[in-house]
Amino acid sequence: MGVSGSGKSTVAAMVAEQLGWEFAEGDAMHPQANVDKMHAGTPLTDEDRWPWLDVIAAWIRSHLDEGTPGVVTCSALKRSYRDVLRAPGVVFVHVAGDGALIEDRMSKRSGHFMPTSLLQSQLATLEVPGDDEAHITVAADRTPDEESAEVIERLGIRR
Repeated sequence: MGVSGSGKSTVAAMVAEQLGWEFAEGDAMHPQANVDKMHAGTPLTDEDRWPWLDVIAAWIRSHLDEGTPGVVTCSALKRSYRDVLRAPGVVFVHVAGDGALIEDRMSKRSGHFMPTSLLQSQLATLEVPGDDEAHITVAADRTPDEESAEVIERLGIRR
């Protein structure tokens, strides 16, 4: 979880690959209307996000029901969004970084529908996970290799 440009997809894909777990990119689960809206520079509303969150939650539930480990990315910016995704065995990994660092990363990437202009709205929306939420926070200021290694170590997962 984390704002766009934090590196969550890169780190999540690396964790999944290193563990041999299934990986899903939450951005790919957005309906086209959401993608078009963000591409145009318009922030999503809660009403835009609920159906998308339901799709991600269904992915999580199916993996839990099947006993198949997996990693899925999702901004999960608000606690209410995480409440939709929360289930026994789910741990949120918050990839957190300084706004300037993330803005720099976003300005250098290509082919992503989320424009840099929406970063401030995401930072303003972000509610960091509370102490009562199953989560870890990883600093986004290191290499993806270092960050993914920290995730695996802190979650106590054997490779």
